[in-house]
Amino acid sequence: MTLVLTTYDWVPDFPRGFVRDIRVRWMLEELGRPYRVETVPLRDKSPDHVAQQPFAQVPFIRDGDLTLFESGAILLHLAEGTVLMPQAQRPHVQQWLIAALNSVEPFVLAWIVNKVFDKDEAGAARREPMMRRRLAQLQAALGGRDWLAGDGFTVADLLMADILRIPAQNGFLDDLHGLAAYVERATGRPAFGKAMADHLAHWRAADEKAGAA
Repeated sequence: MTLVLTTYDWVPDFPRGFVRDIRVRWMLEELGRPYRVETVPLRDKSPDHVAQQPFAQVPFIRDGDLTLFESGAILLHLAEGTVLMPQAQRPHVQQWLIAALNSVEPFVLAWIVNKVFDKDEAGAARREPMMRRRLAQLQAALGGRDWLAGDGFTVADLLMADILRIPAQNGFLDDLHGLAAYVERATGRPAFGKAMADHLAHWRAADEKAGAA
């Protein structure tokens, strides 16, 4: 049965490339799993949307009889029994995936909220040292390894690299060469390129549909 991925019907320019359906698309491309995309409105939240995602956010998936929200939970579900969750490394893969969500992403999001959403340059400047410190800690933990858990790319790397794309784009990895190379390795994978192309094509199609209306 084809998996159904739900994302927004349209978003403005600035979050394109970073709406979290990209994480699920990337994972599905890595696994070679077919899927189709359905949408919910960005602004007009419906009872059906809330029934499937109680916070009226995206993404969420329908995989057979299972409906699942939260990108981390979706990735863990999809990774089960695959090469992106090797059984021997499972505890460490789970550890690093949760670390990405709990110990790295909150520092990045705090900076984004101040910088992008609140247009609060002073607030963003206050957040920056804390984010830089956490990124430096992550690079130290990675050491000279290519990947976080074992010798191969896993679902933990997929999530961590996606979280690091915003710091990378904004110059915060310029002096963290090991971490910058890590992000380049991950996002250089063909599955990421295909997922990003489809992600961006979705928004272009939304623009065309809105223009034709």
